[in-house]
Amino acid sequence: MKKYILLILVMCTTTITMAQPRQRTLLDAGWKFIHADSVQAELPDFDDSHWRTLDVPHDWSIEYPYDENAATGGSGGYVESGIGWYRKHVTFGQKIEGKTVWLEFDGVYMNSDVWLNGHFLGNHPYGYTSFYYDVSAFVLEGDNVIAVRVDNSKQPNSRWYTGSGIYRHVWLTVTDPLHIGHWGTYVTTPDVSDSAAAVVIATTVVNDTKTPQNSTLVTTVRDSAGTPVAVEISKFTVDAQNSTIVRQKILMTNPRLWSLERPYLYKVEQEIKNKNRSIDSYVTTFGIRSIAYDVDRGFFLNGVHVKMNGVNLHHDGGCVGAAVPERVWERRLEVLKSMGCNAIRTAHNPPAPEFLDLCDRLGFLVLDEAFDEWRLGKREQAYHKYFDEWGEKDLISMIRRDRNHPSIVLWSVGNEIPEQKSDDGHLLLKTLQDICHREDPTRPVTLGCDNIAADGGSTTLEFLNTLDIVGYNYVDRWHERREHYFSIDRFNHPGWKKIGTESVSLSGIRGEYDLGDDPQVVSFRMPRSLIRVQELWKTVTLNDYVIGDFMWTGIDYLGEAFWPFKHAPAGAVDICGFPKDAYYFYQSQWCEKPVIHLFPHWNWPDRLGQIIPVFCYTNCTEVELFVNEKSYGAKRIEFPRQGNSGSWMHYDRPKIRATTGDLFLTWDVPYEPGIVKAVGKRDGKIVYTQKIRTTGKPAAIRLNIDRPKIKADGRDVVHFTVEIVDDEGNVVPTANNLVQFSVTGAGRLLGVDNGDPRDHHSYRLNERNVFHGLCLVIVKSNGAEGKIRLTAVSEGLKQATVEIEAVP
Repeated sequence: MKKYILLILVMCTTTITMAQPRQRTLLDAGWKFIHADSVQAELPDFDDSHWRTLDVPHDWSIEYPYDENAATGGSGGYVESGIGWYRKHVTFGQKIEGKTVWLEFDGVYMNSDVWLNGHFLGNHPYGYTSFYYDVSAFVLEGDNVIAVRVDNSKQPNSRWYTGSGIYRHVWLTVTDPLHIGHWGTYVTTPDVSDSAAAVVIATTVVNDTKTPQNSTLVTTVRDSAGTPVAVEISKFTVDAQNSTIVRQKILMTNPRLWSLERPYLYKVEQEIKNKNRSIDSYVTTFGIRSIAYDVDRGFFLNGVHVKMNGVNLHHDGGCVGAAVPERVWERRLEVLKSMGCNAIRTAHNPPAPEFLDLCDRLGFLVLDEAFDEWRLGKREQAYHKYFDEWGEKDLISMIRRDRNHPSIVLWSVGNEIPEQKSDDGHLLLKTLQDICHREDPTRPVTLGCDNIAADGGSTTLEFLNTLDIVGYNYVDRWHERREHYFSIDRFNHPGWKKIGTESVSLSGIRGEYDLGDDPQVVSFRMPRSLIRVQELWKTVTLNDYVIGDFMWTGIDYLGEAFWPFKHAPAGAVDICGFPKDAYYFYQSQWCEKPVIHLFPHWNWPDRLGQIIPVFCYTNCTEVELFVNEKSYGAKRIEFPRQGNSGSWMHYDRPKIRATTGDLFLTWDVPYEPGIVKAVGKRDGKIVYTQKIRTTGKPAAIRLNIDRPKIKADGRDVVHFTVEIVDDEGNVVPTANNLVQFSVTGAGRLLGVDNGDPRDHHSYRLNERNVFHGLCLVIVKSNGAEGKIRLTAVSEGLKQATVEIEAVP
C-alpha cells in the first residue's frame, strides 16, 4: 500500500522550476478529488489515495444524472451540488526562500476554503470572481500540498446553472519580492486616430523587501508579430514593504486600431531591472481603440458609429457544464459572429479570463457584468448573504482583472437588482459606480433595469438618473411601451443615454414545429415572439440614440427551466451550438451577405394536400418561391423604406413595391413531397438560392469536424457534428436514431448532447439519440500526440469514422 500511495503522489505532482524572472505555471493537472466532506483533508499528510484523480477545470455537477427533486431546482438545472474537496502536490525544484509566490484561482463555485501545507489561506464566497493568495510565507522547498474545500451545498443559490468545483484554471506565480503587482498593469489609449495614438501605462510596483529599492522599469510595445514598435524606460523608487505607481506615456505613429472587423492586438512587455539584471517580467495584451457614447447618436468605435447587435450569454458550455474548454467558447463565438452578432453581455457575472481573450481576438464588444443581486436576494442562499462584506472587493477584482481588454466597452454593476425600487437604492448604486469610475475612468457604467414604468413599484428616478447609461431589460414590457419603446423616456428624459440590456428573443426548440392537433387541417403556430422581436429591432436600428440591444439569449443555457425541461431554449443557437431558425432571422438583419432561410422542413407525409405556411427569413429585396418548379409568386421586402430624394417620385435606389411591412415573408402552400426552392434577388439580379426538400429514410451517419488538428496538451477539444442522412446525403430532419460512439487514440470522450431540453441522459455516455437529425460529440486531447479516431454506429445505418491529429 505504501508503494501505491507513493506512485499516486508522483503522478499528481507539478514541479516548479524558475526558467525566467517571473514563472507562471498552470496547475490544472493531477488533482485528487472527492465529492464529500472530509475531516482533516487540509493536512499535508492526509491519505487521499482513495480519492479520484482528475484535472481541473472540473465541474462535478455536470457528471450526475438530472433529478427533478434536486436541491438546485429548476433554476439550478436539477443537478447535484453538495461539498467537494481537491488536493494537489506541488514541488519546487530549487530554493524558493525570499521569493514572492501567488496561488491564483480563475474561478471556484462556490464558498471555497484554501490551505497550503496546512495553513489556512482564506475563504472566497463568490463563484465568479478570480482571486489569489500570497503564499510566500508558507511555501517549502520540495513538496507542498494545496487543499481546497468547495461548498455548494446551500441551495438554492442561483437563478441558473452554476456548476460546482474548481471550474476554471489554477495558477502558481513565482517572482522577485520587487515586482509588478497582481493585475498591476493598466493600459489605456486616451488619444487615438489613424495617424497617431497615445498609450498610457500605469504600473503598480510592489516592494516586499525590508529596504527601499531604486530600480528601472523597461516597457516595450510589440506588434502582433512580436516586433518592438516602442520602448519607454523609467527609473523609480519604492519604499520598503510598500508600492508605487509608475506612469508612462508612449506616442505611436500610424497605429493599427482594434476594431470589430480587424481586432488587432499589441502586447506590452515589461521588465524590472536592478543593476542591469532582470528581476521581474510581465506581459499585457491590449488594443488601441477609442470609444464614445453620444446621447443623440449612440456608440462610436474609433469615431465610427456602431450599433450593438448584442446577445446575453450565461457561462455554461452545455454538455461540458461550467468547466468550459477554450475551444468550446471559440466555436460558439464563431457561430455568433457568423450570425452578425457583434456584442456580448456576460449575464450575470464576470466570465472566465479566456472568454474575454477570445472576444479581443475575434472582435466582439463586451458588456462586463458583476452581479445578479446586492443586499436584497432573489434566491435563499445566493450572493446577497455575502454582498456587504464582499461586494466592493469582488467588483474591484473584476475591473482590475478585465480592464485591459479592448473588447470591454461598458461595465454593468447589476442585473434586475431589487434595490432599483428602494428609496435609497441609488445611494448603493452610486457607491458601486464610483468604484468603477475610480478603477477605470475610461468606460461608463450601466445596470439592467427591469422595472422601468412597472406596475407594483417601478425603478426610482434617482436610480435611473445616477446611471451613466440607462439599461433597459424588456423595454416593451409595460403598457404603451409595447409600441413606444424608448421614445417615452427620450421625450421625458432627453439627457439619458439608453441601451437595451435584455430583450425578448425568438426562443424555441430547434427543429420543432407545431402544425396543430387537427390531422385534417394545419393550424401552424407562428414562431414565438416573432412580431415582438421584429418591431423592437426596427426601433433599435432606426434610432441612433439607442446604443444597441442584447437579446435573451444568444445560446441556450442550463437551468432556469421547468421539468421535464433541464435547460432554457431561449437562444438563437441551441445548447450544442447548432443554429435554430431564429439564428437566420438575426443574420438577415445583421449581415450584408445575402441570406435566405426557409422553414419548416418538408417531411409531412400525413399532411398531403393540406395548406402549410412556408416562412422565409431574408435580406434579399425580392424572393420567389417554387414547389417542384411551380411558382407560388414573388414577394418583396423593403426595410428601411426609402423616401423621395432630389425630387418628387425620385429614389436613390430602385423602387421596391413591398408586399409586406414585416421583416419576413410567408407563402401558403398545399403540401406535396418534393423540393421547395427560394430564389432571392437584389436590384433585379439573382443573388442567392436556397432549397429544402422531402428527404428519404435515414440511411447513413455523417461526421463533420470543426478542425482537423488539435493541440496534444490534455486540454484542447474537437467538435464532431453527427448527422443522419438519406441515400442522397440530405440531413433527415425527423431522424431520432440512437448512435453509439467509440474514441481511440490520443483523445477521450468529453461530452455528448443533442440539444433536446427534455433529454435527461448523462452527457458522459457513449451514445445518444440524434435530435431532429443532429447531435454533438466533443472529444478532448489526452495529452499524447498522434491520431484520434471517432467511430459512430447505429442499427440499420452505414457507420462513419473520422480521424484527426493531436499535434505538439
